[in-house]
Amino acid sequence: MIRSDPLSTLRDVFDRNLQLYPERPAYIYEGRTVSFRTYADRVHRLVAVLDAMGVRRQDRVAILAQNGPAYVEAYAACEVAGYILVPVNYRLAAGEVDFILGDSAPKVLLFDAEHAAIAEMLRPSHPGIGGYICVGDAVPHWSTGYEQALATATPSSPQSRPVAEDIAYLIYTSGTTGRPKGAMHDHRGQVAFGEILAAEMGMRVDDRILIVMPFYHIGAKCNQLAAGFRGAAMILLRKYSAADVARELEANHATLAHLAPLMVQELVAEQQVSPRDHSALRLVQYASGPMPLEPLRRALKVYGPIFMQVYGMTETGLGTILHPHDHRPEGSAAERRRLLSAGQPSLHFAIRVVGETGRDLPPGETGEVLISGPSLMQGYWRQPQASADAIRDGWMYTGDVGSLDEQRFLTILDRKKDIIISGGENIYPREVEEALYAHDDVAEAAVIGVPDDRWGEAVKAFVVLHPGAASDEAALIEHCRRRIASYKKPKSIEFIAELPRLPNKKIDKKTLRAPFWSGRGRNVN
Repeated sequence: MIRSDPLSTLRDVFDRNLQLYPERPAYIYEGRTVSFRTYADRVHRLVAVLDAMGVRRQDRVAILAQNGPAYVEAYAACEVAGYILVPVNYRLAAGEVDFILGDSAPKVLLFDAEHAAIAEMLRPSHPGIGGYICVGDAVPHWSTGYEQALATATPSSPQSRPVAEDIAYLIYTSGTTGRPKGAMHDHRGQVAFGEILAAEMGMRVDDRILIVMPFYHIGAKCNQLAAGFRGAAMILLRKYSAADVARELEANHATLAHLAPLMVQELVAEQQVSPRDHSALRLVQYASGPMPLEPLRRALKVYGPIFMQVYGMTETGLGTILHPHDHRPEGSAAERRRLLSAGQPSLHFAIRVVGETGRDLPPGETGEVLISGPSLMQGYWRQPQASADAIRDGWMYTGDVGSLDEQRFLTILDRKKDIIISGGENIYPREVEEALYAHDDVAEAAVIGVPDDRWGEAVKAFVVLHPGAASDEAALIEHCRRRIASYKKPKSIEFIAELPRLPNKKIDKKTLRAPFWSGRGRNVN
């Protein structure tokens, strides 16, 4: 029975959807539509399986898998029973997976059959894992088959239930500056997160949102939360390709989609070559960074003003939003400048920009971005000092560098660690990248600092040209000199076929930097 008090846990949200929308679709996967009633039955069976394996409230359950029904069912099982889910990036090396399993100490590991080899290799190192559940057909003898386990379990409403302060999941940061850290997200904060994002997106019960970003990433999870809060349907894609996204949007009459900026650009290109009917699509949320101005113009030309940028991080969830009505590439100078911003603070979130002493800076001045809001993590799992360093007086010190304007539009310039200091001048790679993107021949660009004996660091750009383009290094450097201060222009440009990327489609600048800084002990000169 649904309780009359406000929704305070993710179980409350789950139970509400079962009572109000039992026959409505909860998710769609590879042509199969699953109702909230069937979804709840499968989730309750999974809870029974986990309980039989000894999992109790606030114990951890890890999952090493690609997107699919088992992933959302594992999230839901932990949410309704008060367990803690630990999503593990399946693209990590064995040593990195080993670290996360050792750090989180799960009682059970769910894994895709294609990841059985790594699970088997790591088994001897983790005697505390008492159960292994394999998703797929090729089930190893030392594990339990997922579908077989659900088929033989008895579904019943879980007896243990979470409270608002319980941890719902640990989402590990990418670890680009060291060992991954598990961000602890509690039920109260995640219910608020789902409610706020659903409101910002204008989400309705009859919406269908396409989710292709991996579920070990906060971006996919936040949209699952929003869909769950409103009782909307999710269209799940196991892996990404622009052609698959275009097909699924059409086949399932998707009304919403969550994509990385690169995915938007590739979808636009796909639509121009092989157009499909995406007329039901009314909002595309993009995250993991802003879109460069020229690719955004092309996207608006194809799809119209349906784009919304979300800025946040694993530790905070939301932060700011740039709404569709703010996407005006042909507007005033101020409106065009705001296209380079991450938008204004989201509902119930606050943003500050502070200097080195912690003093709030006036509009236009550059400093570190701080975020406060209801979905702020409790801290990092088993890392009290790192937690204290990151969260101070209720504010997350993001490590991002940016500025606010008079109407609180936030422009992110770079990560603090990404600033290039050349001859004593601070250079923000994004400024240089935007200058490069303004050239018609440039498809993609990434800028880093490399060692320079005279200036400390020099600006180096990596550029991917459009097919058939013929610009050379001198031409692009001169192009930048005309658009930004001469000391900011690249000193060298390397042309490459494609940029290295992280699983969330962000450019992997750590990989780009590595050859230049190897053996120096620190990434500054």
